[in-house]
Amino acid sequence: MPLSVLDLVPVGTGVTAAQALQGSLALARRVEDLGYSRYWLAEHHGMPGIASSATALLIGQIAAATGTIRVGSGGVMLPNHAPLAVAEQFGTLGVLFPGRIDLGIGRAPGTDPATARALRRGAGVVSADHFPEQLSELTTFLAGGSFPADHPMHGVAAFPQAPAPPIWLLGSSGYSAQVAGMLGLPFAFAHHFSAANTLPALDLYRRSFRPSAGRERPYAIVAAAALCAEDDERAEWLAAPVRLAMLRLRGGRPGVFPSPEEAAAHAWTPQERAAAENITGSHIVGSPTTVRAGLDALLDATEADEIMIVTNTHQPADRVRSYELIADLAGLTPAPTTTTGLITATGPITATATTTADAAATLASS
Repeated sequence: MPLSVLDLVPVGTGVTAAQALQGSLALARRVEDLGYSRYWLAEHHGMPGIASSATALLIGQIAAATGTIRVGSGGVMLPNHAPLAVAEQFGTLGVLFPGRIDLGIGRAPGTDPATARALRRGAGVVSADHFPEQLSELTTFLAGGSFPADHPMHGVAAFPQAPAPPIWLLGSSGYSAQVAGMLGLPFAFAHHFSAANTLPALDLYRRSFRPSAGRERPYAIVAAAALCAEDDERAEWLAAPVRLAMLRLRGGRPGVFPSPEEAAAHAWTPQERAAAENITGSHIVGSPTTVRAGLDALLDATEADEIMIVTNTHQPADRVRSYELIADLAGLTPAPTTTTGLITATGPITATATTTADAAATLASS
């Protein structure tokens, strides 16, 4: 089964953004050598502990630093962007790195309301309710299609026009799962922070799936948080900062990623421990034996076609080591990726403007 990487580019205490970004470049090279299939970068804004805000720029840097691994967005939060700009950015990436770019799309802002307003200054805040309309515009631009005469985008086109990167829909609930199924698109589910919704969403995606021009069957990625070390004790020590960081974030106090020493020194209340367990209870942490059992159980439960691993540690070397251990326990073997354009042996294809518009109309009337 393919394994892939989701990178938030964590910035730890005492670590500069430059060091964090260089760490991600090094990690991408290493996981490519190990045989991971994809390297996706998340979009978050206004968070001192995450350096992946300029997602398209990072994708270009990671793709240039590697040779075969697919690189993409996990994902572009469409309400933050004009669809034309996204089409131009990813069209350009597709020209520069043909057959290696994935365009993962989400409908959440990935930030707080004030930052969301700043991102769309002059255009107004676009809510998730407009997602089908935005997605329809994006797929039309990417396909080189045209808009009806009465459409606000009539006469507008995205350049360069080239084979478009494949679109993936990302989600943490049933809504995106249903949209992905109706469009015949592949779907990536955020199990790492929405574990309770994983099985219902995947079931809805598969039941809603309609074969598309390039995808006859559903294809589901499950994104899981995992951290592997030589033994369970070491892994738990390295994972403790994740719990503290998530607790602070949920409490409206985002900051740089704490160190294990900071997490150990924190005076945890029983309420905080319960909240942290509720947030990170689905995370797979431990020795290779423990992590192997956790990943096997997740695969058995979800029947995922691919598992995407997100690992956050204070020190970049610990993150690299975790991916090395997981590659070894999964039996990954380095193999060049065949890049043949939009359609690959297991990959998706871009939705057409027509199917997207049809799905949007169906959702609006349901």
